[in-house]
Amino acid sequence: MRSPLMRRFGLGAVLALALAVFGTAPGASAAAAAPAELTFATDSATTTPGGTVNLSMTITNNHTYDVWFIYQTIEPTWLTTQRPDLKYSFTGCSLATAAGATPCSGTGPANLGTNYGATVPPGQSRTVTLTLQVAGDSGCNGNIGFYSYYYAEFSDSTNVSGGPVFTPETRVLCA
Repeated sequence: MRSPLMRRFGLGAVLALALAVFGTAPGASAAAAAPAELTFATDSATTTPGGTVNLSMTITNNHTYDVWFIYQTIEPTWLTTQRPDLKYSFTGCSLATAAGATPCSGTGPANLGTNYGATVPPGQSRTVTLTLQVAGDSGCNGNIGFYSYYYAEFSDSTNVSGGPVFTPETRVLCA
């Protein structure tokens, strides 16, 4: 006499084999690139009180549709806020274009997305550079760093959110 347990096992094995043969079983695949990617770079890892550092932010469109809208925030990291002796501000902003740098429409920790200019076509990037001015009476031997969240909308009505994305830290050295 046959066991009902063996019948169930046999049926399950046949179904699993059929799914694998006809390609409906999950397969291994490489992770796809994010539709939009935000990266940061600085022109210097260190500065002194009274010095400046350029913080470049690049949004890359890895999607097959245009980026129509970008919203981005930038805030100091928790460790940066724990050093009240570090004094700094963003004093300039420019958008890199084929014709050269153009001034941004605004600076500060609010909406930086409008600074990326018009649409970003598929496969292209836009870079915005903020000038970080360290006050002459700023404390020394501390790191200044930021993090950012962003939101991008594409011409196919899809969107993507990302973050936190962290900037490289700038070390304020005593002269």
